[in-house]
Parts: sequence; structure tokens; C-alpha cells
Amino acid sequence: MAPLFHYRSLPWSPPDPATIDALLLTSAAAVRLGGDALAQYRTLPVQAVGTATADAARLAGFTDITTGPKDAAAAAAMLATQGRRAILHLCGKDHFPIEHPLLTIRHVAVYVAEAVQCLPTAAVLALDTRAVALLHSPRAARVFGDLLERAERSRGTVQIACFSQNVADAAGGGWAGVGIADSPTDDALFAAARMLCDQDRNGTLER
Repeated sequence: MAPLFHYRSLPWSPPDPATIDALLLTSAAAVRLGGDALAQYRTLPVQAVGTATADAARLAGFTDITTGPKDAAAAAAMLATQGRRAILHLCGKDHFPIEHPLLTIRHVAVYVAEAVQCLPTAAVLALDTRAVALLHSPRAARVFGDLLERAERSRGTVQIACFSQNVADAAGGGWAGVGIADSPTDDALFAAARMLCDQDRNGTLER
């Protein structure tokens, strides 16, 4: 394992729950690092992106949880379809600005994810042997590309498995292989990585 970020909590001012129709959670880190203030929102509906985020919300005491089929934009669309209007998005300091014409979304940063400065030697060596990098977010994709350049490694020898099409788009081109999870779950991400490994082993990987 070679995490691309170090996480820490941020102080935040919780909005009045009476002014919020639902929570939008796009990362399990927001639940794990949101602190005691989360308790006042437990009776609100939660729209979670990915099963890991939904599981973290459930462990934190939330009960009315819906898991979206794709990404944050799809989650916002689902909230609009449900008739929600005032949305609290608990997120990281660096986050994608989600918007929807029918929603008023208040983005509140409860944590920060600080990018590591370099890849560990073991990770670089693994990439030299065609290991697959797992990328969960557009920011992770950009950070990984930068770290690869610092390590003086070519994208042409590295394969990536991406949590969504948005992540793959942020990663850009030039990779030895790209796999995209067919749903926002870690199981689907691992399946995409396994497919890359199997294709590479069988000599059928598209470049």
C-alpha cells in the first residue's frame, strides 16, 4: 500500500440542521474526520457516493442512506429527483464544486487531504514490474501523475484502475492500460484492476 494523501480533520462550523434537507457525502473521510458535530445530522437523509462512504455513514449512526450509482454529479441529480433542495455537502478542503440547477448546495470542508511528496521506493519498484495503481478521485489521478514524473517513470509502463470515468479523464492519456470500475465500489475497482492484470498476462492489453 502506498497512500497518496495524509488526512487530518479541520475545524468547521455546523449549519443549523433545520435549514438542511439532506446530506451529500462524497468521501468516507468526511464521516471519519467530521467529528462530534456530525451527530446533529443523523436524522437527515444521506446521499452517499460509493459503498465505502455509505458504510462509513452507517457506522457513524446515520440510518436513511441512499447510495448513488455513479459519481457526485449523479448523486446531486438523485437528490433533485427526490425533491431535496437545500443540501449540505461535507467534503475535503480540495473538492470538486458540485452544482445542480435545482439544488442549493453548501460545501463545508471538514478535512484536508495533503498529498505526499514522493512515492515510496517499494511502490516505484512495483510499478516497474507493471503493478496497477488504484485511483479513487480526480485529484488522486492528478497527484499520481505528478509523483510519477518526480520518480522519472513513464506512463507508458504503468497501468491504472479508476473509480469512475471522471477519474480516468483527470488522469489523462499515455498509460499502458486503463480500467474503469463499472460501479462506485471498491469491489468494482478491484475487478477493473484484475482485468488489467489478466489482459497483461495474456498479452491482450490495449496500449
